[in-house]
Amino acid sequence: MNITKADSESIQRAAEIIKRGGLVAFPTETVYGLGADGLNPIAVAKIFEAKKRPAFNPLILHIADKSWLKRFSGIENEKVERLINKFWPGPLTLVLPKTEIVPDIVTSGNTTVAVRMPDHPVALQLIEASETPIAAPSANKFGHLSPTEASHVAKYLGDKVDMILDGGKCSVGVESTIIQLHENEIYLLRPGGLSKEEIEKEIGGIKTGIIDQDKPNSPGQLPFHYSPQTPLKFFHKKFLDENKKIGMLFFKENKINFPFVETKFLSPSGDLREAAANLFSQLHELEKENLDLILVETIEEKGLGRAIMDRLRKASNKFL
Repeated sequence: MNITKADSESIQRAAEIIKRGGLVAFPTETVYGLGADGLNPIAVAKIFEAKKRPAFNPLILHIADKSWLKRFSGIENEKVERLINKFWPGPLTLVLPKTEIVPDIVTSGNTTVAVRMPDHPVALQLIEASETPIAAPSANKFGHLSPTEASHVAKYLGDKVDMILDGGKCSVGVESTIIQLHENEIYLLRPGGLSKEEIEKEIGGIKTGIIDQDKPNSPGQLPFHYSPQTPLKFFHKKFLDENKKIGMLFFKENKINFPFVETKFLSPSGDLREAAANLFSQLHELEKENLDLILVETIEEKGLGRAIMDRLRKASNKFL
C-alpha cells in the first residue's frame, strides 16, 4: 500500500513518476484522481487498465494555470471566459473543441476535450512539477464509490498505482460539475461541486441534457455509477425487513422507527456543502458493515442537492 504523505519532496517524486509514464493517485478538492501524463497515450492507457474503465468513456485533463487552456482548445467565447475567470481553480469542468495535441485516447475519439483546473494545492503543485496536463478520473475501480480519502484509493487500486499522495479528506466530496459549449449554448452534462444556480448567476440560463446520447464526451453520463458493493435503494417502507441487516443514510435526522443495524448522517445541521463532502465517505463506512441493504433518504434537488441526488440515483440504478 504505497500511501505517501503529500509534501514538497513526495510531490516532486510523484511528478517524476508522471514524467516516466506512471500512475499517481492525488487529492483534489472534489475526489482523489488517478493521474497520468495527459499527452502520453501509453500512460493514459494504464488508467483505463487499472480502473477497468471502458475505452468509450473520456477523461478530464487537469491543468495548473488558466493560460494552459489555449494549448488544448482554441475556442474563444465570452461566456466561457467569464466562467473560467470566476470559477477556476474550482470544481468546474469545461467540454470544448480540442486541438490536435490532445491524444484521442483521452477524448475517446471525440472532437471535444474536458478540461479543469483543480482547487487543491497538492494537485496544482503536482501538475506544475510534472510540466504536463494530467489526465485523471476518480481513483477507484470503474463504477464503484468515489474515493475522498487516500485509504479509499488503496482499498480499490492497491498496487496498481505507483504512488498514492495523501492530502487528507477532500473538501467538496463530489466530482466536478461538467458543462459543454455547443453552438454557443452552455449545457449542463453532470451536476457536481459547483451548483447550476451559481453558474446561471454568472452567465444566465443554461440548458440541461446530453447532446449525443450514443457517445459520451465527458465522464458522468452513464446510467449507473458511484455504486457500493452492497445493494443501495432509496428509502421506502416496503424495503424494511427486520430479518435483514439494513443500514440507513439520512440527510440530517432519523425520523423512522426501525432497528437499523447502522445509521449515518450527511449533515446534522442540514448544510448541503457538508452533506456533499460526507456523501462518499459515509457510503464507504456503510459498505464496511456487511449489510444486506443500504437505504438512502432523498433530498431536495437544488444547489448541491442536485449533485448528491445524481450520485445516489446512479448508484441505485445498478441494483434495479
